[in-house]
Amino acid sequence: MNGTSIALSIFLLYWFAVSVLDRKGILEKYNISTFGPLPILMIRTTKGLKLLDVLARPKSYWRNFANLGILLMFAGMIAMFLVVALSDIGLYTSFLNGNVPEPGKYNSPRNIFLIPGLNEFIPFTWGIIALIVTLVVHEFSHAILCRVEGIRVKSMGILYALVPIGGFAEPDDEQLFGPKEKTERKLPLTATIEEIEEWEKEEKIRQETEETRYAEPKSNPVIGATRTQRARVLAAGVMANFSVAFIAFLLFFGPVLGAIAPLSDAMILSVNESSPADHAGLEKGMIITQINDTNITTAGDLQTYLEKTRPGDTVRIYAVKNDTVSMHDLQVASVPGGYIGGVLVGGVVSGSPADAAGIETGMTMIRINNTEMQNISSFVSFMETTRANQTVEVELLPPENYTGNLTERGTVVFDVPLSSNSSDNDHGFLGVIYGNNAVMKLPMLGISVLMPQAKVYLEALKQIPSLLTIPTGWIILFGLPIYGFAGEGFRGFSGTFMQFFHPVGWAEPLGIGIFWIANTLLWVGWLNFYVGLFNCLPAVPLDGGHVFRDSTYSFVYRFTRNDSISEKVSNSITASFSMLILFSFIFMILGPYIGQWI
Repeated sequence: MNGTSIALSIFLLYWFAVSVLDRKGILEKYNISTFGPLPILMIRTTKGLKLLDVLARPKSYWRNFANLGILLMFAGMIAMFLVVALSDIGLYTSFLNGNVPEPGKYNSPRNIFLIPGLNEFIPFTWGIIALIVTLVVHEFSHAILCRVEGIRVKSMGILYALVPIGGFAEPDDEQLFGPKEKTERKLPLTATIEEIEEWEKEEKIRQETEETRYAEPKSNPVIGATRTQRARVLAAGVMANFSVAFIAFLLFFGPVLGAIAPLSDAMILSVNESSPADHAGLEKGMIITQINDTNITTAGDLQTYLEKTRPGDTVRIYAVKNDTVSMHDLQVASVPGGYIGGVLVGGVVSGSPADAAGIETGMTMIRINNTEMQNISSFVSFMETTRANQTVEVELLPPENYTGNLTERGTVVFDVPLSSNSSDNDHGFLGVIYGNNAVMKLPMLGISVLMPQAKVYLEALKQIPSLLTIPTGWIILFGLPIYGFAGEGFRGFSGTFMQFFHPVGWAEPLGIGIFWIANTLLWVGWLNFYVGLFNCLPAVPLDGGHVFRDSTYSFVYRFTRNDSISEKVSNSITASFSMLILFSFIFMILGPYIGQWI
């Protein structure tokens, strides 16, 4: 039995135990309830309620805090509704054009929920930490504003599902949203004496439970909060999430990223058996940082140095793996006869000479004119010698599924007239993208080296705050862990990606601890940002839905001056928006699957 099966078995056993205890009333006896149909326990306590009153003492500060939250909530409401609407329009247009996207991870139902372990974009450890922080600050900000506005908080507690997953505060719903209409149980006129006695016992127990369940007595009659008070309470959660996100991102994009520097872009991807590298002890996953007395920051540096050596020369390579530096002495070998290097085509610019000639993504350039394309460096060097309108002969290795004409060598050859590179010079432009994660083969050592361009990636991360003055920057920030910069998704400094960086400056004594700090800040910031935006949607039961309904009521009342009509209109409009948003999410999830059937 693998780990996943064991974890699933434990979870199902836990779910069964919770269901049994809930049916028998044992959970209710200890003031514990389940969160909907899910096996999430709400463990309540009245301890700590006095702390809320202490925290709520600077009432003017908290009211200003919540008033700003109301403004941000409406801004987020508009932004999120536009995102949902544009997504629906885009998907609907794809149906009309017959190019519906195939189902994938971006529209998978499991990735709609921000649950670490279920959502494949959210790492479990950092996701759990971020989720707990997000829920705690959201719920307790509601509780603090309740006390500021004089609304009773009945209990606080933790959400528990095998492990604690968050906190909650439970305000008096009747004070916050107004008294609810009570439906009394009525006995039929033909009830027997036994039925009447049983009904009286149940009523007495119900009343005693209602009065003694919470420590704070309800000495005053229930008075519903005003719409302004309710808006402050509801907006406080969103404002708290945005505030935590702002602080987390401020630290992440500031001092933390500033204390992380690229180590080297030359990571060993594979080692040929019985090669000089294999005999010297070089391993897959090692980062080459130095060769003899020359520092290596990119795979191009390594290639340039090796081009100056001769077969039989001895070189010393310094490599890092798991924060351990090792030295390896090896002899440079001669390039095997018939070796074909090449540059992988990672993409083709639309409308470029390469696109017009028929060059496709997945091909490998092995020769341009009489110059062999052994690596990216040779490709870049050659292109710098070309001129606009010059025609070059490009030979490429096609992918396995290529159906075009092949030469006797099994390659394809195109005559490509180059266009202008830019207005600043007359170098030729081909239009081939070799990508950030290209692979360079070094046959003289017997290794393949991955080139992720860590420095470029790190600089791109640091530039995100400067882009927030335009919508593109917010889209990048919103989709960073999911889409990244080119569909790769950025989930923090972990795994292989972490190997390309090292701490500098104030973080140097922390070692890999700086990456833990970075990952925590990234996910705390992103999850708070995302949850805050999601709660802005004008759909009940989200916070934004309640605020939207109250605002709609106030707007309608200005014209009708009738409470009943305003209430009905605002409820109808809010319900319509709620259903529209719900069906929009369903459409976004099921649309790609439906598109494959029709």
